[in-house]
Amino acid sequence: MSTNYEKYQSLRKQYPVFTYESFHVTCSEKEMRIEFLFVVDEHIKFQPTLSIPIRPFYKIDELSNEQINLLAFHIGMIELASYWKATCSPKVLIKPFALSNAQIEWWKKLYFQGLGEFFYVNKVATTQSEFMTIECISDVVLKKQTFNLDEKIIVPIGGGKDSVVTLELLRKSHLELRPMIINPRGATLNCAKIAGFECEQIIEVNRTIHPRLLELNAEGFLNGHTPFSAMLAFVSLLTSAITGMKYIALSNESSANEPTVLGQDVNHQYSKSLEFENDFRTYVKNFMSENFNYFSFLRPLNELKIAEYFSKFPQYHSIFRSCNVGSKDDIWCNNCAKCLFAFIILSPFIEPQKMIEIFGTDLLNATPLQHVFNQLIGIENVKPFECVGTIDEVNNALNLHIQRFPNHTPVLIEYYKTLPNYTKNPIDITSEFSAEHNLLPVFLNGSRLE
Repeated sequence: MSTNYEKYQSLRKQYPVFTYESFHVTCSEKEMRIEFLFVVDEHIKFQPTLSIPIRPFYKIDELSNEQINLLAFHIGMIELASYWKATCSPKVLIKPFALSNAQIEWWKKLYFQGLGEFFYVNKVATTQSEFMTIECISDVVLKKQTFNLDEKIIVPIGGGKDSVVTLELLRKSHLELRPMIINPRGATLNCAKIAGFECEQIIEVNRTIHPRLLELNAEGFLNGHTPFSAMLAFVSLLTSAITGMKYIALSNESSANEPTVLGQDVNHQYSKSLEFENDFRTYVKNFMSENFNYFSFLRPLNELKIAEYFSKFPQYHSIFRSCNVGSKDDIWCNNCAKCLFAFIILSPFIEPQKMIEIFGTDLLNATPLQHVFNQLIGIENVKPFECVGTIDEVNNALNLHIQRFPNHTPVLIEYYKTLPNYTKNPIDITSEFSAEHNLLPVFLNGSRLE
């Protein structure tokens, strides 16, 4: 049986060129729709779509074709990563517009770092210089644009605790805000509704995966994690433009910067990291527009502080969901790293019985998750490939939980007490505040973050 690295090499020989052929934007009374076309050969073509239902507060008519093309083209640039990974073609041809050498190098870094988990899991040994070359067919350069944007805030929400905290804290500011949801589901819609937003007040984006990719996955082509948050970043620029809202407030915390593979530059959360955020802000300013302001509102905070904030919003406790496995059914699967991490990080701030009501079980009694538990607390060299907090945050949460609820003695807590990680006098790190962020004073002062 061939290894995935051998498959990687074979696919690159069989499919030497991946082409970003075109994109097409149409606007009707009902929706704005973008169709992309990626071509590998005559048998492999991908046509993913992005559609945005029209809302009364949109200002699409005020946008020029040049502005729309600038934004749509760049969404295609990030979408192609999801399809390129099937064949890992060594050459990528960009047909619609030209990119400068600086832009090409920027995109290569994003693809390489954003696919770091994909390469690691598939045991693909490659480098940023050799994994692909990018060539542009067109001589037409997209010029930077000026957008007329108001001092208003878009808050992308995913149905978990982080975006709820951003939404609730920013609601206390004097600026108007609206939630943005990609592919709405139970938890995201419920969180928006609890915050006071009906469907017609939400910026909705519907993203489709072309079925040909799923067919190739089933046939044994390469598959793996892609940088979803980078896609969200470029899509959020489009929603900023069509709503005329300047600020895009993400909910990525400081813990997103920690590598997933300890000692290696592999991070499941790369496109949530401060490094990506800074790179993205620079790219947008240099090549797209100086009018957008994309930042993570929670960047100064650690997971403990965010969990503490969230514990004070009980109206969301029964409807938020952080579990990817159970997202389609709007449930906690209670058998994955996301579920266990969410349980642990909230456990110092919410009574054990209430935690059981929220999750449906006491996950600190889940002995089948002991290996995942070991990964989260740093006994293993690799953290779970999920959006989870740092090793220090997890250990601090467990120690605080034991201190605050000494009579709660489930199996994993008793096991934890036998480890060197346990301390009877934990240092509470919830007050830590990182100076590395991109928040303007209005957000620091108006949101009680300081």
